[in-house]
Amino acid sequence: MTPRELAPRESEIAVIGLARSGRAVATLLKKHGYNVYASDFASSPDTGLAAEQLRALGVVVDIGTHDLERIGRCGLVVTSPGVPPTAKPLAIAREKGITIASEVEIALNFLNAPCVIATTGTNGKTTTTALIAHLLRGIDRDAVEAGNIGTPLSEIALREQQPKWISLEMSSFQLHDTPSLKPLVGVLTNLSPDHLDRYSSVREYYADKARLFANADGESAWVVNADDKAVMQMVADAAGHKYTFSVGEEADAFVDERSGELVLLGAPLLPRKNLPLLGAHNVANALAASLAVAAADREHQTAQARKGIARALETFRSLPHRLELVGEFRGVQWINDSKATNVSSTAVAIDGMERPTVLLLGGRHKGEAYTALAEPIRRKVKRVIAYGEAASIVARDLRPIVDVLRLGSDFKEVMQAARSAAKAGDAVLLSPACSSYDMFANYEERGERFRALAAQDA
Repeated sequence: MTPRELAPRESEIAVIGLARSGRAVATLLKKHGYNVYASDFASSPDTGLAAEQLRALGVVVDIGTHDLERIGRCGLVVTSPGVPPTAKPLAIAREKGITIASEVEIALNFLNAPCVIATTGTNGKTTTTALIAHLLRGIDRDAVEAGNIGTPLSEIALREQQPKWISLEMSSFQLHDTPSLKPLVGVLTNLSPDHLDRYSSVREYYADKARLFANADGESAWVVNADDKAVMQMVADAAGHKYTFSVGEEADAFVDERSGELVLLGAPLLPRKNLPLLGAHNVANALAASLAVAAADREHQTAQARKGIARALETFRSLPHRLELVGEFRGVQWINDSKATNVSSTAVAIDGMERPTVLLLGGRHKGEAYTALAEPIRRKVKRVIAYGEAASIVARDLRPIVDVLRLGSDFKEVMQAARSAAKAGDAVLLSPACSSYDMFANYEERGERFRALAAQDA
């Protein structure tokens, strides 16, 4: 496949943000002969190292500032996932009528026509993306996971030997600026309000999710959640074949409550008890991933391939910070679900708990009401420990429902309070329903701190 020209060769392409994906896409563009200007408003050891590496390649780099006049003359602006749409460089690009593209959009242009299975959704997309790649490898396919899951697609495009299969996680922000995306199979896990700190409405957020289907045609294949009304409404008018999965009703992939089996395309696949993942939502993720792999190629539906998929499901382990069982110490389970940065994902986590639970809830508020957690909290939670910037809002919303201890921004104190509240046979669940940025650099750092403090009881 011959790459298309992204911008006039005499112009520059601006790359905004120098985290991992920004570094990778700037390198990729330079490799293909483009003039590249890269900038990051943050000034840190990481961005300093990135600047040094890129300058060695001939990229012009600014750290701690953006040259807005220069950006306004560029032929294309490439944005990184962490750059808000209100950032000045993007505002300048829109004002000047300059096309804004995601890192994924650029990388797709330089890939050697791989088979792409793209996954999006409010929750479960990272686990489903990882599962798809794991299942493909389980049936001897050359597959990698990339995108929002952590490995920038540009890093894959830079490889001399590119994989045949790519399991691609797409956030709503990435979908907004990736107009050429046309996956072999697209997966929509679920939909619920999220990122209302960056979107003006739920409708606007859903509109970006719907971009998954923008290039649908009769050959497209879609794997969608039959248990989610918003998902089914979104996909209703999309061209192509729709495969459904469900944890409650018969579908192309579902759980047979009578036999306890996961069923794939009409035949038993795996006993539910053999799936080594916590929570009903992870059963849904496993169904979605299995169905996506089967839908991608008829050869993946043979008896031999089904056995490979089943074996791979049994060997998959939960990803860090996603209902990750850190350990059981003094009879108390400590579960790290730091990736749960919205109310709906925390509700799913609470629903998956099998013990009386002490819930750690807080961080930077994202505009959602915590009263939506009332029902699962009533059934599963003995105490909520509210912390961080959102503590007062959490306490206000949930005190009529459950015992709430309101603390500040000392995470060690939060963990000590959890230790005091939990007894043998209980669980402590970090599932914050908030972003981490008031106290931590990211959700990973928050989860690692939880792990380290929990292990002090080992």
